[in-house]
Amino acid sequence: MPVRRTLPQRARSLIGAWCFADHYGPDDVARTGGMNVAPHPHTGLQTVSWLFSGEIEHRDSLGSHAYVRPGELNLMTSGHGISHSEVTTPPATTLHGVQLWVALPDAHRHTARDFQHHVPAPVRTDGAEIRVFLGSLAGDASPVRTFTPLLGAEIGLEPGASLTLCVDPAFEHGLLVDRGDVRLAGTLLHSAELGYVPVGTDTLTLLNESDEPARTVLLGGPPFEEEIVMWWNFIGRSHEDIVRAREEWQQASDRFGAVQGYPGDRLPAPALPNATIRPRHNPLRH
Repeated sequence: MPVRRTLPQRARSLIGAWCFADHYGPDDVARTGGMNVAPHPHTGLQTVSWLFSGEIEHRDSLGSHAYVRPGELNLMTSGHGISHSEVTTPPATTLHGVQLWVALPDAHRHTARDFQHHVPAPVRTDGAEIRVFLGSLAGDASPVRTFTPLLGAEIGLEPGASLTLCVDPAFEHGLLVDRGDVRLAGTLLHSAELGYVPVGTDTLTLLNESDEPARTVLLGGPPFEEEIVMWWNFIGRSHEDIVRAREEWQQASDRFGAVQGYPGDRLPAPALPNATIRPRHNPLRH
């Protein structure tokens, strides 16, 4: 399956509390077999699953059994520890979407496991359709709980359409283009590219300069001032946090619980690097 990791990058680790963005597909499930990710752990983050096409079955150690479908948000909070599996369902022919992570602030990174589902209604304007899955935009607001202010929305643009959005000037923003050629803040973005706009902007204008419909995902939030350590599926604050989480997963600790109903074994953790894992942070602001 083709996967484009648009965040983190060498020059930027986070946009708000958004710390990870995988943009995958379109994947021909009949040819590749689709997604079959055995039970694996997470700590210190929220996972945000958003599909453009296909369907994924989700099971977790909280006991949640749900489906990820296009236009429907599934948000899982790992907190101190959770495990889950993700499997493409048989009816799906093409799998295409984004997998996003949100870093939990230090005060909440050991919070209890949680799972939320939300189906945002489309907001239609001239030449555009917006689905707000986190935060608020274009007069719509998501009821989904997060631990820092966030914005997440899918925005579709008709060929040649221009859209100006009022946004929070305390937020930095990132625009991921799935298809089309979209100009943002004077920069033309092509498919699979991520554009960045720093804090201080109270409007964003998106212009679809292609002859086909464009589809984008807009992410935003106030700058996340904490350093984080990311490795495999864990987020902590130190190398020792990661070592401890890996060891507890390998020992099948109660910290992560068990996923019921998955027909197979759990994923083992990879070997740790032969070096201290360094914290990630964004460039210093002046």
